[in-house]
Parts: sequence; structure tokens; C-alpha cells
Amino acid sequence: MNKTIEKLSPAFKDYLWGGTKLRDVYGKKCDYEKVAESWELSTHPAGQSVIDGGEYDGLKFGEYLEKVGAKVLGVNGAKFKEFPVLIKFIDAKQPLSVQVHPSDEYALRVEGEYGKTEMWYVVDCEPGASLYFGVNRALTKEEFKKRIEDNTLTDVLYKADVKKGDVFFIQSGTIHAIGAGILICEIQQNSNTTYRVYDYGRRGADGKLRELHIDKAIDVSKLTPSDTSDKQGKPEEIPGGTKCALASCPYFTTEKYVVDGEVEIDVTGDSFASLVVTEGSGKVVGSENEVEFKPADSLFVPAGSGKIKINGHCTVVKTTV
Repeated sequence: MNKTIEKLSPAFKDYLWGGTKLRDVYGKKCDYEKVAESWELSTHPAGQSVIDGGEYDGLKFGEYLEKVGAKVLGVNGAKFKEFPVLIKFIDAKQPLSVQVHPSDEYALRVEGEYGKTEMWYVVDCEPGASLYFGVNRALTKEEFKKRIEDNTLTDVLYKADVKKGDVFFIQSGTIHAIGAGILICEIQQNSNTTYRVYDYGRRGADGKLRELHIDKAIDVSKLTPSDTSDKQGKPEEIPGGTKCALASCPYFTTEKYVVDGEVEIDVTGDSFASLVVTEGSGKVVGSENEVEFKPADSLFVPAGSGKIKINGHCTVVKTTV
């Protein structure tokens, strides 16, 4: 069984609202003027991550999975028809559009791919940064549509101030928008289906107003307030650091490890583990190899790798399915 820990390099997106932190601060190698997103763990046709180093160096992540076989996904991972998650960094220099994602049922019927439930972990943010998360009171579809048309939609959205380390769990159907000055690690279903509801009248590179998807958004949006309570667990002391639960749903489970020395993690045959470094440096040591890391690096650990060790002083977001 393959137990080699793989380092990944991302696919990049240069959306108009993006900044340059992923390149200038975190050292991502990208020639785009704006580096809005880096897709760190992805088999999605719109942008695949790539194996960085070792036997499979240069292979797209999907090609790597075809070569090594489904065992690296684990029992839970192999249940999904396609690789289940997509993990990315998002650098919002300007606010993102107000948008919503459909459920699996709606997206499969209308778009031919899965819907999107996602989680945001705030890696860093500027003072006073905020985001939108659901509505602040119940709306009818008629009012929702009218407020889109008369540019007053943000008046009825729930606005949340953010700080480093905050977590937001965004279920499909929840209207949302990342605000300016926020760097996020997003763990989501493997889908790129997004319905843009409101975009501040911005124009794309072609000079035209960016497309909105109002009718579909009205179909799928949840128009009652979402549960905005923080779902994070309390940090638990473990040898070499702490861990805490961030979010859990049928599509993924995430935990945060703060390492001060050496932390041991058991990667069982149930699921692979994605390790995304949000700050600090060190190395991950497995039975077959070891991989050094720095901030914003992404590692894939095959299911059944057994006990691995994270050495260093760092914060790591671990995702399993």
C-alpha cells in the first residue's frame, strides 16, 4: 500500500477581487497580476493541484489517484463517485460577490455536478474586516428579488465581524460573501457551482457587467436566518500541542492542530488526510518519507499511513472524509 506523503502545488485563479498576498507573503509561484485563489487539493476540471516532488512529481492530482488506486482514499473516500473535497486559499482584497450554492439534489439535476457546502477558516484579516452570512431576518422570495433589483440586498444580510481563527460553516442554500481584507482557507465539496446574486455593479475584463444568476439563486436560497453560533470545539491538550474540532458534515471533517514540538496523528484506513499549514513551519514524518513545510503548504497523506508525526511550531488544518 502506498504510504508516501505527497506535497501539492496549487492551481491559481486571477478573479478581479483578488490580492497578491498568496504570492508576496506566502511565496506561491504565480505570474498572475492578482492571485485570488490557490486550489490546494483539487481534482476539479476547472483547476487541478499537482504533485510536487517524489516519484509522481508533475502529475495532476487526479492522474496521481488513477495511478496509485482508490486505496489511498480510504473506505470513506472510496464511497464517493468523485474525489469528495476541494481545498483552497482565498485572498479577498476586494469583497466577493454575494452568492449562494445549490444543494446536491438541485445541482445534479440542473448543473450536472454536486452542490456545495463549505467551511471557512480565517487565516488572517485586516482590522474591521467583515463578511455576510445568511439573512438577518426572514424574507419572502418577492422581497429577495426586489432587493436584488434595487441594490438593497446587503441591508438584509447578516454581517459578521471577523478575526483570525474564526470558523464559518456555510451550508448549501446560505447566502454569503467574503468581505475585503480577509484571507481564508476554504474546505468545500468538490464543486464549482456558484450562483452570483449581487456584485456591486462590477464589470469583468471584457468591460461588461458580470453575469448574475438571480432566478437560480431564488430557487435555492434559504431566506430565514442561519445559525451563526461558533461551532468550534474547545482546544484539547495533546502531547506536543493542542487540537480542536472545526466542523463536521457528511462531506468532510476538519480539525485544527497547534503544534509546539511534535504531535502524532493516526491516519487510519477510513480516510486520507489533507494537511494545510496556515502558519509556522516544520516537517511531517511518515513511515516511508518526510516532507518539510512552510505557511500555506498543502500535503496529502494516503489512508492507512498509520501514525505520522508533525514536527515544528505551526498551525495545521486537517481534513478527512
